[in-house]
Amino acid sequence: MKRIYLDNAATTPVDKRVLGAMLPYFNEKYGNPMSLHSFGREALKAVEEARNKIARFFNAENQEIYFTSGATESNNWVIKGVVKASKQPKPHIITSSIEHHCILGACENIDAEITYIKPNKEGIVSVDDVKKAIKKNTVLISIMYVNNEIGTVQPIKEISKIKGNVLFHTDATQAINYFDCDVKKLGVDFLSMSGHKIYGPKGVGLLYIKNGSLISSIQQGGSQELELRAGTHNTTGIVGLGKAIELIKKNNDILNLRNYLISRIIKEIKGSQLNGSLKHRSPNNANFSFKNIEGESLLFLLDKEGIACSTGSACSSGSLKASHVLLSIGLSPEQAHGSLRITLGKDNTKKEIDIAIEKIKKSVEKLRKLSGNVLKDYERLQ
Repeated sequence: MKRIYLDNAATTPVDKRVLGAMLPYFNEKYGNPMSLHSFGREALKAVEEARNKIARFFNAENQEIYFTSGATESNNWVIKGVVKASKQPKPHIITSSIEHHCILGACENIDAEITYIKPNKEGIVSVDDVKKAIKKNTVLISIMYVNNEIGTVQPIKEISKIKGNVLFHTDATQAINYFDCDVKKLGVDFLSMSGHKIYGPKGVGLLYIKNGSLISSIQQGGSQELELRAGTHNTTGIVGLGKAIELIKKNNDILNLRNYLISRIIKEIKGSQLNGSLKHRSPNNANFSFKNIEGESLLFLLDKEGIACSTGSACSSGSLKASHVLLSIGLSPEQAHGSLRITLGKDNTKKEIDIAIEKIKKSVEKLRKLSGNVLKDYERLQ
């Protein structure tokens, strides 16, 4: 059975060219970049070459790129580091109710006032709502660029124009492959991302910090990264991240494939709906809800058929709660539990999408029939 991977928002395979660039730094060029001898200098050169490539991609200065273990660390650093550096007695942060859990979790674990902006039913945050939420003690606005569940694109450039002197952060993890991430055009002070979403390795990411932005270190132990982020450099991962960034190019085919997928699902499966905006959406994302379907059951049936997707209910991660993103855009818990997220990658083909659609149709029909039989048995026993 051929397996088809349609969960690229969760992670992507490492590109063979990325792997090739990384391999020498596992066991040939293994020095610590902070060491002064030739082994260390060799590793440091690789780190700085990667930093230079990445800085060019983001139109940033080299010293504005800080390597981390990934977007979760970067996001925590922004939230906690800005509050720590703030001189406000009770700092205020503005974020959205559809942010990644690492942003929401960080906000719950700091001594600050938090305003959560709720998006409209299409999953878009209002610029006016953000503007109205700004107070004298507001120290940070953090709005993600592209939502990881429903793929909606937020008005980052527009928010940057109304933020005034407030620091502005965007989690661009899901945007890097498909959208302009020039930090000057975006008007952000901080930007975070992870390598494993762009065909790079896991365990490495970065935080862009605009020169002069007020932020404190939250990780002590060494003088790495201009003494702001302690910890031995993940040289291998950093080299891979640099190569993955270097290989990014526009992929218009993925949009056509995604639109084909959405069109067929909506047309051929009754009681299906697309969650989030179709117009303001990442070209690789399709998120559906199916009436009278439990997302976890659909996910498991598809997995048996060799189709890898994800669902809006986080059952697989140990939680039975419905997606906070889907609830925030107005779906009921039942609708949210009946969702399926399909995220395409650069290697997916139309043939794979056709196979996946037929498997989805078959699985939905099977689950609805089973659900109907259970209901009939229940009514007969009453």
